[in-house]
Amino acid sequence: MSLPPILLVVVDTEEEFDWSAPFDRGQTSVQAMAEIHRCQEMCDRFGIRPIYVMDYPVASQEAGWRPLKELIDGGRAVMGAHLHPWVTPPLVEALTHANSFPGNLPVAVEREKLTILTRQIQAVMGSQPKVYKAGRYGIGPNTPAILHELGYEVDLSPAPPFSFQAGGGPDFSRTSNYPQRMADQSILSVPATGDFIGKLASSRRRATQLYRFASSPRLKRLRLPGILSRTRLLERIRLSPEGHSADELERLTVTLLQRGLTVFSLTLHSPSFKPGCTPYVRDRRDLEQFMETLKRYFHFFIHVLEGVSATPLELEEGKLVSSQTE
Repeated sequence: MSLPPILLVVVDTEEEFDWSAPFDRGQTSVQAMAEIHRCQEMCDRFGIRPIYVMDYPVASQEAGWRPLKELIDGGRAVMGAHLHPWVTPPLVEALTHANSFPGNLPVAVEREKLTILTRQIQAVMGSQPKVYKAGRYGIGPNTPAILHELGYEVDLSPAPPFSFQAGGGPDFSRTSNYPQRMADQSILSVPATGDFIGKLASSRRRATQLYRFASSPRLKRLRLPGILSRTRLLERIRLSPEGHSADELERLTVTLLQRGLTVFSLTLHSPSFKPGCTPYVRDRRDLEQFMETLKRYFHFFIHVLEGVSATPLELEEGKLVSSQTE
């Protein structure tokens, strides 16, 4: 008997900051956390337990962590850690774009930041976080060993098919969407779901090459990536209501189901529940559309596809890990 499709909902639970400006250690406001109930109430409607991966500004300010504690203590959600290095002590590294990816930091600095974040979350929430997602998807070569050392069991950092190499970050263009074990087998890696779909997406390698070619400066000016997307010849979609419609999320899901994927990880950011805090939700109208997209997709996944919701730790405990590769 085949398993039903499984949905994880992962919320990058973080401070508000200007996404278009250089990184600023002074931007640590967590006022948007007063609106996190919008996320939880939508998840509750569909029996979904979201995963709130908390960063240091959220975990170190009562206005940040207090709205989550009741949800987590009541079993309506689970917690994890999310490392934004530029606002996590010790603030010893240069404030550069490359250093915004925590996996680029010297191993001692990455370990100390993650240790401080872990202890802070444990202090306010009363238990050890076991789920991790690197800020900006910035996992690095030293991250798995640090996670194992600190008692983590699941990592949510990979983001196929995206590459962040241009900014000094990791390249996930060849990373599978399937959950799999990290190199030392102690950590379960569950990627943020995303892929190329469309008539020209017969293979990941060819789709990546074509998309990069279409996104070259000369062709990008001709809006070739948009033309490919509108004609549905080649779409690059992340499973997220941020920047994507419910129709796009449904098409991605159906395509990946046909390819054999059964575990889906939808991602979003906590500040998107307050208008004006992210580029995806600029005003009240955007918020209404954002919430409608979530509702439509959750209904589609749970009621149309007859899928189920799970948390990363339930995946780990249930051994629901496919050995397939793309």
